[in-house]
Amino acid sequence: MLSKRLVSTAAICLVLAAGTAACGTEKSDGKAGDAKAGASKKLDTDKLSAQDIMKQAKEALASATSLKMAGTVDAGEGKMEMNLSMDNKSQCTGTMAMPGMGKFEIISDGKTSYVKPDTAFWTNVGGPNGAKAAELFKGRYLTGFENDPTMGSLTSICNLAEFSKKITEDKSTAKEKAEKGSAGEVNGVKTFSLKSTDPKGGVSTMQIATEGKPYPVRVEHSGGEDGNGKMDFSDFDKPLTIQVPSPDNTIDFTKFKDQIKSA
Repeated sequence: MLSKRLVSTAAICLVLAAGTAACGTEKSDGKAGDAKAGASKKLDTDKLSAQDIMKQAKEALASATSLKMAGTVDAGEGKMEMNLSMDNKSQCTGTMAMPGMGKFEIISDGKTSYVKPDTAFWTNVGGPNGAKAAELFKGRYLTGFENDPTMGSLTSICNLAEFSKKITEDKSTAKEKAEKGSAGEVNGVKTFSLKSTDPKGGVSTMQIATEGKPYPVRVEHSGGEDGNGKMDFSDFDKPLTIQVPSPDNTIDFTKFKDQIKSA
C-alpha cells in the first residue's frame, strides 16, 4: 500500500496553497465588488485595501471551473513536486513526486481514479516486496481504491470544489493581516503582491493578476512550521481533456493487495 506519509505530504501542499489564500479574513468595507463584475477591468490596487484585494482574489479562485497548479513544497524531508490540473467535476490529471520515494501519475475522470507509480516509488514504499512489485506492476495503473483510507485520501486532492471551499471558508488565519506589496509579473501575467506573517513566523506572499479576473497566480511560503514552498496557478477555466487507461493497463486495488502479499 501507499504510505500515509505520502498522503500527509500532499496535504501540506494544500495547506500551503489554500491556507495562504485564506489570509486577511477581516471583514471587507464593501469596496471589493463582485469578482465576475471585475473580469474585464484592471484591479485598482491603489484604491483597494489589502483585505479587499484578497477578497477579490479568493472569490475569483473560488469561481474557477478549472486550474493547473505546479510547484514544490519542502516540509523538512525534502522537496515534493506537483504538476496537476483539476476541475470542478473532480477530474484531474498530472504528476506528483515525493522526496526519497519516487514519482506517480494521477488520473481521474470524476468517477474513477487511477494512480501509476514509477519504479522508484514501488521500490521505496513496497517494503520487502517493493522490487517485485515494481516489476510485476510496471507501467500499470491502480484503480478501485476510492474506499481505501490511504489511497482515497491521496486522490481527494483532485477535488477543486473542496479546494475552493477551504479557501472561502477557512478562518484559521484570521490573526494574519495582509499587507500591500508591489507590482510585478509572473509567467507573463501582470501581478500585484500581498504579504502576510503568521504568529509562528511563517511569511506568505501571494501574486494576484491585475488584468482580467484577479486570480492568484503564485503563492510562496517560507519559515514557520509549514516549511518552504512555491505554487503557481494557471490555465484557469481551461477545459480538461481526460484520457483514462485501457482496462488491460489497469489492476484492481483489491487484487493488487492480494498479489503483493504473495509476490
